[in-house]
Order: sequence, then C-alpha cells, then structure tokens
Amino acid sequence: MIKLDNSYLNLPDDFYEKIQPEAVESPSLIAFNFSLAEEIGLNIDSYSQEDLAEIFSGNKIIENSQPLALVYAAYQFGHPVAQLGDGRAHLLGQSNGFDIQLKGSGRTSFSRNGDGKSALGPVLREYIVSEAMNRLGVPTTRALCAVKTGEEVYRQDGPEPGGVFTRVAESHIRVGSFQYFAFREEFESLELLLDFTIDRHYPSLRSLPLHEKAIEILKAITVKQSDLIAKWSSFGFVHGVMNTDNFSMAGITIDYGPCAFLEEFQFNKVFSSIDQRGRYSFFNQSPMAKWNILRLADCLLNFIDEDQEKAIARVEQEIIPMFAMFEEKRFKAFASKLGLTDYSEADNELVMDFLNYLEENSMDFSLGFYHLKDLFVGDFKNYKKTKSLEDFVIKWKQRTPDLESSKEINPLYIPRNHLVQKAIDGVYAGDHSFFHQLNEVLSSPFIEQEAKEEFSRPAQGTEVVEKTFCGT
Repeated sequence: MIKLDNSYLNLPDDFYEKIQPEAVESPSLIAFNFSLAEEIGLNIDSYSQEDLAEIFSGNKIIENSQPLALVYAAYQFGHPVAQLGDGRAHLLGQSNGFDIQLKGSGRTSFSRNGDGKSALGPVLREYIVSEAMNRLGVPTTRALCAVKTGEEVYRQDGPEPGGVFTRVAESHIRVGSFQYFAFREEFESLELLLDFTIDRHYPSLRSLPLHEKAIEILKAITVKQSDLIAKWSSFGFVHGVMNTDNFSMAGITIDYGPCAFLEEFQFNKVFSSIDQRGRYSFFNQSPMAKWNILRLADCLLNFIDEDQEKAIARVEQEIIPMFAMFEEKRFKAFASKLGLTDYSEADNELVMDFLNYLEENSMDFSLGFYHLKDLFVGDFKNYKKTKSLEDFVIKWKQRTPDLESSKEINPLYIPRNHLVQKAIDGVYAGDHSFFHQLNEVLSSPFIEQEAKEEFSRPAQGTEVVEKTFCGT
C-alpha cells in the first residue's frame, strides 16, 4: 500500500490551497518508472496498471494523501508578478522525503485563466527529458508516471489528447515561494518558510541565529546553483524559462517547459518561443542564475540586518564575490570535456578556442565533444578542417588530455528535439514503441549502442526544431 506524509501541512494555510485533482474520463498508463518508485519507497506491489492509472491521473486519492496546490510569486522575464502558484498541479504528499506531484491534474485557485489541464505532449516531453537529465548526472526532478486521460484539451493548434504527469522532487520550494511573502511584507511567514527550507535542504544551518541563517542559505544556494548551471552548460542544455518561480531552492532542475539541448552550437541560442530578447539564452544562464539569487537576497535583507544598507553591504561583501564560481565551474566543466583533469584558469582560452570553432562552423555541440578521441589521433572525418581547429589541436595536445576521463562526460545520446517530437507523434498515433525505445537509449547516454545511429544524429531538413513552447 502506498503511504504518504506531507510536511507542507505543518505550514499555515496561506502557504497552499487544499484542493482535490479533477477526475478524468478514462485514464490509461503510458509509462511508469518502477525503479524510481522503489528508490523513494513507494510500495506499489498490490496495484495493477489500471490502479496506477487511476491514482496518478488524480481519479483515486491515496487514503492518507491530502492534495494541495502551493502558492508562490515570481519575477517573470524581469518583471514582478505578486501571485502565481500551482495552477495545474496537485502535491499528493511525500515518500521518503521526496515530493510527489501531479501536473495537468485540473484547476486550482491559482489557475488564473488556464484550464488546469495538460496536453499529452508536454507530459511525454518532461518524462523523457527529466529522466535523460538524471542519467547524465544532472540534479533534477524525476519522472514517475505518464498517464493519458482519455479526454481532449484545446490548445493553439486545436484539440489534443490530455495527459497527467507525476513529478518527483526533493522539494517544490522556489525563490518565488519566498517572493510571495516578501512582496506582501509578511515577515513571520517568510521566516517560517526559511526554517522549513533549511529543515528540508540545509539542516546544518538549523542552530544558527536568524541573521546567519539568511546569509548562509544564500551561500548554500549559490554553491548548488553554480554546480547545476555548470552541468547544464556541459551538456548543452537550455532551460528556456529561468524565472524565479522555476529556480529551485534545492538546486535542482525544475519545470521542463520550452527547454532543449543544443545541436548546432551557438553561444546565444534561444529555443523558447516566449524569450523574445534572449534573456535565457544558452550562455546567459549563468548571469541569470546570479540575478535570481540576488532576488532571493532581496527577500532576506530584513533578516540579515534591520539596517537595510548594512544588509546590502553584507550581501555585497559575502555573496557577490562567490558569483565568480559560476564562471570557474562552467569553464572547468568544459575543460573536463576536453580531458583536462587538472584545470587552471589558463585553460579558459583553450575552451573558448574550441567553442568558437564549433560556432563558426555550425558544428553539433554533443558530437563535437564526443568525437574528440578521434580528433586526438589525427582523424578529422567528423570535423571541418580549418586553420583554427589545427591550431587548437596543437595547443590541446600540449596539455596532454586524459581522454579516458571524458568518456562519461561527453554523451553520444541526448534527447534531441526531433526525437522527442517523433516519440510524441507516435504516441498521438497510438504507437508507444518509439517513446519507450528513446527512453531506453537515453538511459545509457555515454555508451555507443548497436544499430542506434538514428538516436545520435542531429536533426536534418524539416526535422529541425527552432522553437519550443511551454506546456500550458
């Protein structure tokens, strides 16, 4: 029997809304992550596939679950929004400390003008990409279940099959969670949230006085997010919407909307259809992470010091100097992809030489790094041979790279946009085989698999996906 608890219920009612998911017509299971269920201690042995579809569509509420929708605010593309919240999600509870949340499960009071539902496409997309990220070693939410609801939802291109996604996360606490109370100057609730976050993610800070908790959590989130963005960069991942409501206090990747992986390398590549000015482009993700951390600091200034000028000065003295680690970790990650295990700042020039080569010659990001082992022995067949590349190789060899160390850093298989779309199209047509095959290939991203060339090649011609869209 599935047993859940829910630590959010220890918080006052203004942190959430208690609300049941909306029932759906005829749910059916598309995918269930049995290994993840075991990992987080969900006992599902007594449940049939039909039972699991009923539970994880929201039709059947687990006996000890009390579903709720969390409230939060945000800076969206740099503009404050005083209230958002889970407008199409229901948190069922926790198992072994991991949140279990339904997405696309119906309206809440935070839905605004939305229908609270999800098309099946975004459900399948998040399932594929979040599990691929986990296999790549990137901190992330996880995919537990994908359900087809048997109903249609209406989006910009007309009716689509509906779906519900079950997400597992270390928590759903966001920078936007803090902003909701900070915007309202509700400092008692803000302090409760700070303590709740520390209990969940930073227990070593529990015994500190309030002013030290506030500054130390900023340091902790800076370390975690700089690690995360370096990982994103090393795999060519573009989140697409790094608003503060999508910026996790656990330091994990959350909310896979218009995300994508680079193919043809561009420093300023944007996929999201709503990112008109490139705010969240590939190489701008580090500066945006720093900006988001400073917005969290805004929320905590009153706790750092009653004198705001002194509080700001302390952030400037203790937090902003730490921001240098974003660039250092990102360059170190790229250097590791080149096989440089003894990174020094001087390697930044070598990294930029190779990245500039990739961009100037419209090279595929993942394959450009994956085939370095061939380039090292003088095989240029996977590269455009140019003077700049030959110069790079000479300098690179002088650094004596350890290419063995890069074998689990440079993947052959990533969830390329056209492959994800092919999987979605297949399911829409009633054929789940490519969806499951893609997930299987992506579960071993660093090892070349027999007869799987389709999964490593870049998009060609009409397969190229230039824009990605939010799932709402």
